Amino acid sequence: MITHYFNSITEANQFLDLPKPEHPLFFVHVDTRTSDEAQTTTLDEPIALSNNFYSIGFKNVLAGEMQYGRTKYDLTNGTMIFTAPRQQVIASGMMTVATNASIFIHEDFIRGHEIQRRIKEYHFFDYATNEALHLTPKEERLILTLFESVETEYHNNPDQFSKEILLSYVDTILNHSQRFYQRQFLHRQEAVGSVVSQFTQILAIHFESGAFELEGTPRVEEIAQEMSMSSRYLSDALKAESGKTAIENIHLYLMDEAKNLLLEPQMTVAETAYKLGFETPQYFSRLFKKKVGLSPTAYQAQHSLN
Repeated sequence: MITHYFNSITEANQFLDLPKPEHPLFFVHVDTRTSDEAQTTTLDEPIALSNNFYSIGFKNVLAGEMQYGRTKYDLTNGTMIFTAPRQQVIASGMMTVATNASIFIHEDFIRGHEIQRRIKEYHFFDYATNEALHLTPKEERLILTLFESVETEYHNNPDQFSKEILLSYVDTILNHSQRFYQRQFLHRQEAVGSVVSQFTQILAIHFESGAFELEGTPRVEEIAQEMSMSSRYLSDALKAESGKTAIENIHLYLMDEAKNLLLEPQMTVAETAYKLGFETPQYFSRLFKKKVGLSPTAYQAQHSLN
């Protein structure tokens, strides 16, 4: 099985034969050709895909299966699929036909915006707890209308209102999806949890309780014990699901929270470092620059201009 990891939306679009994005951090594409007009796309060999952005997709799937973490999506016509950054999707035997629609949103496009907090509350981005969303014909028409509204705004000449309007449409899509999932859950059983999601959830619980600041960042061995696994098994499972080691997953979580903390008013680099469990601000700054490409102070200065 071939694995592809896309660092940017542009890379993903090139591979998926989609148009070049007009914005490097946001993309939408809607193909509303009829089944008779559109070519059927078939994927014979299993393929694993992972990327660095959120994806909201609508697919007309005729056959095949998709696996997200350890969960196999039950795909049928009129399927919506939501994926989060750095989580692997495996597809095999896929056959799709128009209508298809996709929205890709890089984390940096929404960083510091209210929707960043809200998007983490939508559990359907977590493949550990949900199936793909199967729409009724009425729901399908509504969702496609919203996708088309996003696409229309996307192709307008950008101005000071463009980003807010785009994200308001996206938020409306997500709100409706939340509603449709509640309808679906009356008939469908929630999927089984994944190692990546459990691992991240444990980190979030430790961080939100203040344990990072008091006790330092949890060690892999401690998290593995909480998950009733050996540290070696946990690392192998994380590598298989996300393509990254346990330490790399911890660093990703730390850097994501660091970016949020650094954007808070009056937050210093030292305060951020200690809140995240680093022994010294210097070590935090070195790791942040290595992972993000900017020093913490440069990151704060860059975003203060936006």
